[in-house]
Amino acid sequence: MKVEDTQVTAAIVKRFMRDFLDLIELDVAVVGAGSSGITAARYLAKAGAKVAVFERNLHVGGGMWGGGILFPRIVIQEEAKQIMEEVGVKLESSDSGYYTADSVEAVSKCTAAAIDSGARVMVGLTVEDVMIRERDRVAGVVINWKAVELAGLHVDPLGISAKVVIDATGHEAAIARIIQRKVPGAKFPTSTGGVMGEKPMWAEAGEAEIIHNTREIYPGLIVTGMAANTLFGSPRMGAIFGGMLLSGKRAAEVALELLRKKRA
Repeated sequence: MKVEDTQVTAAIVKRFMRDFLDLIELDVAVVGAGSSGITAARYLAKAGAKVAVFERNLHVGGGMWGGGILFPRIVIQEEAKQIMEEVGVKLESSDSGYYTADSVEAVSKCTAAAIDSGARVMVGLTVEDVMIRERDRVAGVVINWKAVELAGLHVDPLGISAKVVIDATGHEAAIARIIQRKVPGAKFPTSTGGVMGEKPMWAEAGEAEIIHNTREIYPGLIVTGMAANTLFGSPRMGAIFGGMLLSGKRAAEVALELLRKKRA
């Protein structure tokens, strides 16, 4: 079989540039490809929104891959069972309404389902800033290669336009912290007006609070998953992921409502 090196190069560059140019103007930019971000992207794409997920690592799935202490199994509650079943994840019944899933299967099928629904997932790209427009509203994200950041190179980033941005960066709540640091006078709907930081692990409380915490916290910016609990000072949950999935679904619902209002 004949292989021409330059043809391989050309094929990669042409397709990447075509795909990249297609995502510079989005309905929704999701930052972070963990369980909540990927779930939000799937529901958004299914509803017809143009959505891309930006993941700084070369892998997706966030903390789901490792399950609990590198036992690659996760727990899902009854309330989130349907979300897993929609993408074909096999669940085994455990005690008191809990189900277990293979974390590798869960990440793979959730991601494939998001892509099949029309979401674009970009890895190796970090969001280092946001764009603010029209009366202090988030209007997009500023991206660079994670490799550039790791190398400590001074390389200017590029901007991606988005009507709505979802912070799905997990425990860091990185996008919310950018707003807090860079926008004088910015206030979040928390008791302190800023990012409160997550509390120690308490799965029951964290799971109970995460859906309520999933909301627009600054014009054009929604928090989901552990970013939501970090912002509002709620506990972390460990290797139970039902709340993360339900939070992602809720984030998509909030984003779709914001898009409807912008079109009205």
